Amino acid sequence: MKKVTKAVIPAAGLGTRFLPATKALPKEMLPILDKPTIQYIVEEAVQSGIEDILIVTGKGKRAIEDHFDSAFELEANLTANEKYELLDKVREIPNVEIHYTRQKEPQGLGHAVWCARKFIGNEPFAVLLGDDIVRGEKPCTKQLMEIYEQTGKSVIGVQQVSDKETSRYGIIAPSGRQGNLIGVDGLVEKPKPGTAPSNYAIMGRYILTPAIFDLLGKQERGTGREIQLTDSLQSLNRIEGMTACLFEGTRYDVGEIPGFILTNVEFALQREDLADDIIASLEFILSRAKSGVFQ
Repeated sequence: MKKVTKAVIPAAGLGTRFLPATKALPKEMLPILDKPTIQYIVEEAVQSGIEDILIVTGKGKRAIEDHFDSAFELEANLTANEKYELLDKVREIPNVEIHYTRQKEPQGLGHAVWCARKFIGNEPFAVLLGDDIVRGEKPCTKQLMEIYEQTGKSVIGVQQVSDKETSRYGIIAPSGRQGNLIGVDGLVEKPKPGTAPSNYAIMGRYILTPAIFDLLGKQERGTGREIQLTDSLQSLNRIEGMTACLFEGTRYDVGEIPGFILTNVEFALQREDLADDIIASLEFILSRAKSGVFQ
């Protein structure tokens, strides 16, 4: 059985939830503190043992390529001015082979993954979506890779959400659970309220076999008139079977403004150089809110 050494990071979306900020700036480059969101995703892949990464981009995403490229002039300037702490931050970018391909028009997540078929070839691979940052003792993708090594089948990362949230996610229909492993009887993309087969939501981490590409190439448009990855996963499950992993770790939703703001706050509170000032500022803001200043 081939090992998982490659990963795909789809980054071609328009980022409409963050307009007008994302009119000129890729959503993936919006910062969590002083680091772009996509860097956290790349770091997770590298920490999981991934050796080659393909980022699927689109029009207006050049800033992503520039960020992961060398910055000779900037580094020379920081060195000349003895700003070594900032130099270290610039050089924190993971040392991994990063490749790029472009999704020429937005046709959905499934189509973005299909764009990686030549890069992946006939190998199993990881997919990491940028709307979720996961922190834990063991990287989320690594947890899925270990399950793939045991089963030889595709693995999807899930966590439980409230019943009112199920319409926001792809949801699995479970067929039994053993520890953190859950059998998959079926998958539904963003079910209507009250119709979800469970509250196990797919959280943007996958290990997939290359058989997914043939299915994506034939996939009809689904929800939102887009080629949905979940629809092809349903077919892949019928053909090969798959496993869901109830992964361990704290998941941060950075795909919408409230989650993005709260993630910044929580990450700031986890840093010794920022926590005290942030706590004091939050207490002041909350006291003003309670007094009705913002009404």
